[in-house]
Amino acid sequence: MDIVEVILNDHHEQRRRFALLDEMHQCEPSDLEPVWKQLRILLEVHAKAEEELFYPALMELGTGAGGKDSAGDETEDAIHDHNEIRDAISDVSAHPTGSQQWWDAMAKLNEANGDHMAEEEREGLTDFRQHASLELRHRLGLSFSIFESAHAGGIESHDIDPDEYVHEHE
Repeated sequence: MDIVEVILNDHHEQRRRFALLDEMHQCEPSDLEPVWKQLRILLEVHAKAEEELFYPALMELGTGAGGKDSAGDETEDAIHDHNEIRDAISDVSAHPTGSQQWWDAMAKLNEANGDHMAEEEREGLTDFRQHASLELRHRLGLSFSIFESAHAGGIESHDIDPDEYVHEHE
């Protein structure tokens, strides 16, 4: 169990679920709801697990990758992205499932999440792979998987101040 692989697998699953929803435009709201609920939980729990486990370790070991000057810069940007994703989730949830407004909000969520994943894969995950031992990656991978399993029913999500987060973990 490697935290980098666990995160990449989650990213794949997120992309798969957005693709599934793309194929469900003609479905009833009652069919869309469970798929949306699972995606929402996956996105929220994944972000929280990264904030609890991955980013503190990245800030301790990382030096910057993908054009970022430091692990702190990578992390600050990622926390900002998580807030955008949380806000987009709230926007989707504010509209009747399956309405045009819901689909429009879903497209914005998909874009925000896709941009974040691509950036994280170029920056934070690359930086971590280059500096973390396999033992640490394994230990954090187990912890990440346990965290996600423990919160499979969902969590209460809230925005985090990126500057305060980085300052707390420096």
